[in-house]
Amino acid sequence: MSKNKNILKHLAIIMDGNGRWAKERGLIRTKGHEKGAEVTREITRYCAKHPTIETVTFYAFSTENWKRPKYEVNFLMKLLDSWLRNELETYHKFGARFETVGNIEGFSPKLQETIAYIKKETAHHTNVTQILALNYGSREEIAKAASRLANRNEPITEESLGNELNTPYSDIDMMVRTSGEIRLSNFLLWQLSYSELFFTKTLWPDFTAKELEEMIEQYVNRERRFGGV
Repeated sequence: MSKNKNILKHLAIIMDGNGRWAKERGLIRTKGHEKGAEVTREITRYCAKHPTIETVTFYAFSTENWKRPKYEVNFLMKLLDSWLRNELETYHKFGARFETVGNIEGFSPKLQETIAYIKKETAHHTNVTQILALNYGSREEIAKAASRLANRNEPITEESLGNELNTPYSDIDMMVRTSGEIRLSNFLLWQLSYSELFFTKTLWPDFTAKELEEMIEQYVNRERRFGGV
């Protein structure tokens, strides 16, 4: 008797390797980020067309990324602003809704306005929800959620804490990390509890929808027991 195939609804991706991709080509790191942004578009487009994927969450900027060189951080902020505005047409074309998780109040007023504008303009789309984790750290998210519950004198249970998180979309079915690093880097630790994990040596700017499709084929055939037998 054949077992049922897994259905992929929520995909999460740690986009890693932009800097190394640029270095290998004798380019400055920012060129890697520009190329990586193009790949994010390609993967979002693939997810919008996929028959079961409802949400794709990209780790775009962590709370730890502020430690990077100032010129690189400034470039990333400008790139995000211009990319979102240019991407609006793509969101409309492929029916993608844009959302974020993380503390965007740490960004400039201009970038916050752009984020709010793109969210509003794409709120009606239903093919896929693209979430960018921006100024995000999972430990901080969990700690703040527990603190809010405690301040309201509410019991802290698995259900109440899960509902209090800033990412109440759904548990993540499958997580992909590029560039050969094998760690989670403080990304959606709660939501990844029973996710199927995939790691590839491919640097993010070289990652393709074809490689993702091959991973998904493995995912749908994996045996997921969720702690059972």
